[in-house]
Amino acid sequence: MTSVLIVNDQSLQRLGLRMLLAAEPDLTVVGEAATGAEAVRLSAELRPDVVVLDSNVSDTDGIATIRRIAHPSLLPLVSELTGAGGPRPRVLVLTPAGRERGAYAALRAGAAGFLLQHATPDELTAAIRIVAAGDAVITPGLTRTLIDTVRQQRPVRPLDGEAGLGTLTGRERDVLTAVASGWSNAEIAERLSIAPTTVKTHVSNILAKIGAHARVQAVVFAYESGLVRPAA
Repeated sequence: MTSVLIVNDQSLQRLGLRMLLAAEPDLTVVGEAATGAEAVRLSAELRPDVVVLDSNVSDTDGIATIRRIAHPSLLPLVSELTGAGGPRPRVLVLTPAGRERGAYAALRAGAAGFLLQHATPDELTAAIRIVAAGDAVITPGLTRTLIDTVRQQRPVRPLDGEAGLGTLTGRERDVLTAVASGWSNAEIAERLSIAPTTVKTHVSNILAKIGAHARVQAVVFAYESGLVRPAA
């Protein structure tokens, strides 16, 4: 059973999301929050698998909210409630069309995926399951925007990037380059002549070594570390 915390500043929308998710036998809503501060507190207390966060919640800095939820060890309250090494909630951000540029900062803060607010109910429930399983959710249009944004940025933490890159094996670098190029696991397996399960293992190892927990964050790392260079 996947537990979900709903974060939305509109009571009717929270009700609608709760009713939608309650109809799914493998999903359960453990709480609702109307503000960023409340979302952080409830995330610490309830320890949901997934936090569905509407990007319109703006009583506090949205990026800070994502960071505090995705990295509970940064908060004394969370550490006391969950204990060291507890599972981290995964944040799925619902964003309106035209505001995709904020994805870059949100991904750096720890968001695991993005979905447009006008997504269908089936798309939302599927996205929650994907994020809960440890994978990333991001729309094709948002992927293009993200990569364009990363390409235009100068590396924010070059020393950290170089250090993380140095921990990867040659094969892991190959896989990360392929991930940053937008290849699926099946495509990577075919092009590198390895088994799909081996690709999945490599991706998991890469995320652990670079301190990321979403595939799209690995794309950001690949550009920031200099492993992948923007096309001329």
